[in-house]
Amino acid sequence: MDSIDLRLIDLLRENARSSYAELARKVGLSAPAVHERVGKLETAGTIRGYRADIDHEAVGLGVTALIGIIEDSGADTDDVLAAVRAMPEVESCYFMAGVESYQLTVRVGTIAELEQLIVRINRTPGVASTRTAIALSTKWENRPQPGQG
Repeated sequence: MDSIDLRLIDLLRENARSSYAELARKVGLSAPAVHERVGKLETAGTIRGYRADIDHEAVGLGVTALIGIIEDSGADTDDVLAAVRAMPEVESCYFMAGVESYQLTVRVGTIAELEQLIVRINRTPGVASTRTAIALSTKWENRPQPGQG
């Protein structure tokens, strides 16, 4: 991966709907060359997909919470992860160093729905306890990071 690939990644993170012609102008290559490079980045798994950046409140998901999961000592990690993965409210899951095994980002419509989700997570075999923080507002998220090239 060279500096042009890194610049293409930066540009696509800023606007994944950019045309190959627009990308080509910004990196100084032809559109077919950019198309080929982006295709290689996709095939290699460097670019894993393209997503819409949505207003969560507008689609009824106005409550964002961070839930830390503490596994019990006899937990089957694969079973816990499978159960969490099956919960559509869970947007992301991170394996953590420290007391908590996992940190989840969840989105629901109401505090009552959050309560129901926390109860479901706590009833999951292998989960000893959870700790939840509710986001009052979002200042930013999914901010593109500057590339290395």
